[in-house]
Amino acid sequence: MNDEATATAATVFTGGDREFAEERRQQVARFVSTSPDYYARQFERIGSESKFVPTWNLWAAVFGPIWFCARGLWNYGLSFLIIETFGFVQIVRGLFGDLATEAWERIAKIEGTLELRRQQLAAAIESNSDKVDVYKRTVESLENAIGGIRLEAQQMEDSGLMIALFGVVVLVLVKIAQGVVANTLLEKRFSDWLSDPSIRSGVELRQIGISTTFVAIILAATITHYSFPGLYPWLIEFPTEPPIRLTSIRGVEAFFTAAVTHGEAFFDGITYGIRLMLDGLELMFVQTPWMVIASFIVLLTWLSAGPRNAVYSGAFLAYMGLLGFWEKAMTTLALLGTAACLSIVIGIPLGMYCARRPRFYAFIRPIMDFMQTMPAFVFMIPVIAFFGTGKPAAVVTTMIFGGTPVVRLTVLGLRGVPESVREAAISFGASKWYLLTRVDLPLAAPSIRAGINQTIMLSLAMVVVASLIGAKGLGEDVLEALQYANVGQGILAGFAILFCAMILDRIVQGDRK
Repeated sequence: MNDEATATAATVFTGGDREFAEERRQQVARFVSTSPDYYARQFERIGSESKFVPTWNLWAAVFGPIWFCARGLWNYGLSFLIIETFGFVQIVRGLFGDLATEAWERIAKIEGTLELRRQQLAAAIESNSDKVDVYKRTVESLENAIGGIRLEAQQMEDSGLMIALFGVVVLVLVKIAQGVVANTLLEKRFSDWLSDPSIRSGVELRQIGISTTFVAIILAATITHYSFPGLYPWLIEFPTEPPIRLTSIRGVEAFFTAAVTHGEAFFDGITYGIRLMLDGLELMFVQTPWMVIASFIVLLTWLSAGPRNAVYSGAFLAYMGLLGFWEKAMTTLALLGTAACLSIVIGIPLGMYCARRPRFYAFIRPIMDFMQTMPAFVFMIPVIAFFGTGKPAAVVTTMIFGGTPVVRLTVLGLRGVPESVREAAISFGASKWYLLTRVDLPLAAPSIRAGINQTIMLSLAMVVVASLIGAKGLGEDVLEALQYANVGQGILAGFAILFCAMILDRIVQGDRK
C-alpha cells in the first residue's frame, strides 16, 4: 500500500515538473521568438546556478552589437560597439594609415628653417662675420633634430603591423566576450520580462534595421576617416555656419541689455537686501571680539557634536588666529553664511512644495541641473551684468552653484516618508500642518540636514571663485598665491578654508540626536 502511494505521488510530481517545464518553454519561446529550445536549455543552465555560468552564443559573437541592440540590450550593445570600433580603427591605422604624417610635417617645417640658417651661414662665412660659429651650431642642431624626427617617423611606420595585430587581438577578445556573456544577459532580461511584461521581447525587424543601420554608420564613418584621411573633410570638422553664431551672440547680448535696462530697480532691491544681511553678519563675526566668537563656535560645536569635536574646532580656530587668517576667515564665514542662509530659506520651502507636486518638480529639475553643471565662470557673466562686482554678486554666484542640493534632498526625504505612517496619522485625525510638522519633517530630517550640509560645502567651494569678482576673505589669499606662485601662502590659506568647512560640517551634522 505504501509503495502504491509513493508511486502515485511520484507520478503526480513528475507530471507537475513536466507542466512547469512546458510552461517555461512556452514563456521562453514567446520572449526570444527564435531558437526556443536552445535558449530554454541555456536559461535553465544559467538559472540553476548562483554564480556566472559561461555559455556560447555564436550569433552574438558574429553580429556583436547588432545582436545585442536587436534583443533590446542597448547598453551592452553600445559598449561593445565602442570596443569593436576601437579594434577596427587600430587595424585600419596599422594597415592603411599614415602614422608618420605629423612627424613628416614637423620635418618640413624644420627644413624650411634649416635652409634659411644655411643661407645665413653662407653669408656670414662670405663676410667673415663673428656669427659664423653661432650659425654653425644652429645648423647642426637643426640637422640633428631632423635626423631624430626621421628616425621616429621610421619607427612609427614600422609599427603599423603591430598596431594592426593589436587591433585584431582586441576584436577577437571582444567577440569572445560577446559570445560568452550574451545568454547570461538575455536570461536576466527574460527574468525581468516575467515580472514586467511591458519590457520588449522578441526580435523585431524594425529593431534589427535600426541597430544594423546605426552600427554600419559608426563603423563606416570611422573606417573611412582612418583609411582615406582628408577625403571627406566633414568627417573631421563639423559643418558650421558663422552667421548663425554671430546672430546668436547678438541675440543673447540684446536680451541681457534689455533685462538690465528694464529690471534695474528689481536687481537693485535684491542687492540692497543681500548687503543688509551681509553687513549684519560681518558686524557680528568681524567686529565682535575674537574671544566671544571663538567661545560661541566652540560651545555650539560641543552642544551639537560633543567635546571631542569641540576640541578640534578650538584647534582649527587657533590655527586661523595664529597665522593671521582670523579676520579673513570671519569675512568668509559672513559671506558663506549669507549665501547658505538664503539658499536654505529658499530651498527647504521650495523642496517641501515640490515633494507633493511632481509636475512642478519635473519643471524645475532641468533648471537645477543647469545651475549645478554650468561652469561657475559662465554664470558669473550675467551675475556681473545684473549685480555688478563685489560681495552681493559673489553671494548670488554662490547661491546659484550651491543652492540646489538642499532642494533635491528635501524632496528626496519627504518622498521617502512611508505612506503607512502618513496614513496612520491621517486616520487619527492629523491636520495637514500637524502631518507636515510632526510626521513628514521629523522623518525627513536626516535627508534635509544632508542637503544643508551639501549646500554649505558647495558654497565653500566657491570661496576662491567668488574672490575673482570682488569678494574678500580667504579666497583672496589663494588667488594672490596663484597669481604670484606663492606656494606657502596658498597652502596655508587652503587649509584655513578646509578647517572652516570642517567646523561647519561638525555643527550641522552633529553626532548628538
